[in-house]
Amino acid sequence: MSKEPTFDIAVIGSGPGGYVAAIKAAQLGFKTALIEKSKHLGGTCLNIGCIPSKALLHSTEMYHFAAHGADAHGIDLTNLSINIEKLMAKKDKVVGQLCGGVAQLMKANKVTVFNGLGSIKSNSRIEVTGRKGEDTVTARHIIIATGSTSVELPFLPFDGETVVSSTEALAFDKVPEKMVVVGAGAIGLELGSVWSRLGAQVDIIEFLPVIAPTFDKDVSKLAERVFKKQGMQFHLSTKVTGISKKSGKNILTAENKKGEVVEFECDKVLVAVGRKPHTESLGLAAVGIETDDQGRIPVDKHFKTSADGIYAIGDVIAGPMLAHKAEEEGVACVERIAGQAGHVNYDVIPNVIYTEPEISSVGLTQAAAKDQGLDVKVGKFNFMANGRAIAMDATEGFAKVIADKETDRILGVQIIGKGSSEMIASAVAHMEYGGSAEDLGRTIHAHPTISEAVKEAALAVDGKAIHSV
Repeated sequence: MSKEPTFDIAVIGSGPGGYVAAIKAAQLGFKTALIEKSKHLGGTCLNIGCIPSKALLHSTEMYHFAAHGADAHGIDLTNLSINIEKLMAKKDKVVGQLCGGVAQLMKANKVTVFNGLGSIKSNSRIEVTGRKGEDTVTARHIIIATGSTSVELPFLPFDGETVVSSTEALAFDKVPEKMVVVGAGAIGLELGSVWSRLGAQVDIIEFLPVIAPTFDKDVSKLAERVFKKQGMQFHLSTKVTGISKKSGKNILTAENKKGEVVEFECDKVLVAVGRKPHTESLGLAAVGIETDDQGRIPVDKHFKTSADGIYAIGDVIAGPMLAHKAEEEGVACVERIAGQAGHVNYDVIPNVIYTEPEISSVGLTQAAAKDQGLDVKVGKFNFMANGRAIAMDATEGFAKVIADKETDRILGVQIIGKGSSEMIASAVAHMEYGGSAEDLGRTIHAHPTISEAVKEAALAVDGKAIHSV
């Protein structure tokens, strides 16, 4: 007679999707295990992604203001300098605090943590290989939440020193003189901003003709103009071809839209062209799970894989590779296992680039709505006409609301400007219940706040903005 599984649910991977799934499972009364190969919980997001990058972005934003903006406010700062060692120590302290917090949450919720590499051996058995040997974890349900890793270009392989991923770019011990970033998406723009603010010459190479390509062109164009003013240089419609040494210097080669070869001398090359699902060593073949052409695990609407009792969430399945998307899937997956109505509304997942100004969106872009044949009306409001933005020297930006022309239902919202990552939540809330532009426009916003620009943009959908000419 086979031994009964020790756990009700075992989660592989302790990133936002995994640890949230484990907490929800414990809350619903399941005996739960969490398996993590790293000695620190929190996955990529807490350790080498979302959190450390935001810590560096905040610190360097303050430094950049001190160096370039403080004087206009009557703040006299002389002999300004940056201490990289202290900067990194502050980042590491933030990471340590949050990772420790996840460990405390596991204890508080009585989730059993196994440190080691988890490999699936059957529909109910996982072998965990760690520093202390091997453990066997048996569970009625297995949730795969192993996240993603940086995409490596075959002609520009990572060496961890010159050609680096975001992991290394979060931990340089000195400011590079010349840095090339390959990719003008969220990671490239954020880390490019960090090192540009600290004095690096940053050249960003993008294969597409615009930066921040998931946003509408008016947003991308304003972002490009603002970032150029901050010192970053962009080379669009340009394809990287390789790297070599010339006279002891690193030379990155690329081909521009005219077919001309261009060269970039560089100390560091950050490759930020996307991420791929991390499914290696999981032992998927043992249970008959095959990945798709992008390396993702196919699942149904209940997050079930093709193998009985095995589920997958987060970056290893289809959809945007975002921590908050993984969290919602973790909760919904466990609720489904419990027989509840777990659900994720994929139409209202916000997306943010945490530069300064921040760039945020939810729902359809204007271009996507047009491609779908939807008849839309659009309202925009510039931060230049917002009192709080003027007082804060934060006038670069605008809010944009896209609504269905017939029903007025909000289809999408995009905001470029200071604090947009926080403001986008109000748009998400209205869209969650199918709200209209008028609903958003009639929602009272505190004055003076930059968020009033969102209200005004919603009113502008019908030409009723109050503070625009």
